[in-house]
Amino acid sequence: MGGRLGSLALLAAAFAAPSAAIAQRMPTPAASPERFALALPGVRLRAPQIGLVINTADPYSVQVGAYYARQRGLAPAQLLYVELPVRAQLNKAEFDALRGAVSDHFGPRTQALALAWVMPYAVACNSITGALALGFDEDLCANSCAPSRPSPYFGSASTRPLSDFAFRPSMLLAAPSIEHAMALIDRGVAADGALSMRARPTVNAMFLTTGDAARNVRSTLYPAPGRLADSNVGIRIEPAEALRDATQVLLALTGSARLNLPPTIDWAPGALADHLTSVGGALDGQHAQSTALEWIASGATASYGSVSEPCNHRQKFPNPQVLLQNYLRGSTAIEAYWKSVAWPQQGLFIGEPLAAPFAKP
Repeated sequence: MGGRLGSLALLAAAFAAPSAAIAQRMPTPAASPERFALALPGVRLRAPQIGLVINTADPYSVQVGAYYARQRGLAPAQLLYVELPVRAQLNKAEFDALRGAVSDHFGPRTQALALAWVMPYAVACNSITGALALGFDEDLCANSCAPSRPSPYFGSASTRPLSDFAFRPSMLLAAPSIEHAMALIDRGVAADGALSMRARPTVNAMFLTTGDAARNVRSTLYPAPGRLADSNVGIRIEPAEALRDATQVLLALTGSARLNLPPTIDWAPGALADHLTSVGGALDGQHAQSTALEWIASGATASYGSVSEPCNHRQKFPNPQVLLQNYLRGSTAIEAYWKSVAWPQQGLFIGEPLAAPFAKP
């Protein structure tokens, strides 16, 4: 490919055979396709297809939810008010009540969900986003390193996940504070179409490497460096420290337990960023690892992390090439991120769901 990425040829290699050392630590992907489909350019989820869930017991949720509904122009029927405990995890009964309320309130037009809170982020060892879409998997908690339920949405061309798969992806409007959440929402709204114009700026997809062998396993899926043909996107494979001096960062993927983010990052509109580690989605910060909230606080628009020990199965984390290609085709952040994770049961998706910087006006 010589530094250029074809639309489908690129994705065909996304699950190429891993090295022997990595293969010993990960099973063969369950029903993972050899080729990945891409939605048609410009075809994506829209605001009328999003349902917003607000927790009335959480002042953050009430204020952030109201702001999101206003900024994205959501109709009253798109809002669901529930009362949930404001803690890290829901128990099964609490989760079943939430999932039932979602099912009862939202009709077939609602294809995806925005959850206006930071906590709860988990249901036992499952992420709340994974459990809402795939159902709660209690057996996984006996061995959270085992393969988890495959996502029917992974690598698909669908723009209507509920209609096609009886499956609603969701994303938390999570940020370190209400002020950070409002800034996140504003970034997402402002990103729409910002990189699709003729006079678009050059942006960089940063595929970062570290000396942490266990967490650096996605580097085998990184695309070749270079400028993408007929695009304004540069692919850079650099040590993690290169993020400090990078300009117009569209994508930052790395693997490490702790992030040492620079005070300021020159993020491009709608930037996506995450780090592969055990509990980057445990947003209460009770572990000695950085969480996805640090990416949001730095100015990224969406991120991802696991809520329980997943081991370093690449299928449990965003596939770099699938993520980037879907975003470049005009998909929203929620679509690009969800389509890039084969086994999302433990993975938490956070950010502004509808951000779509490459969408055509």
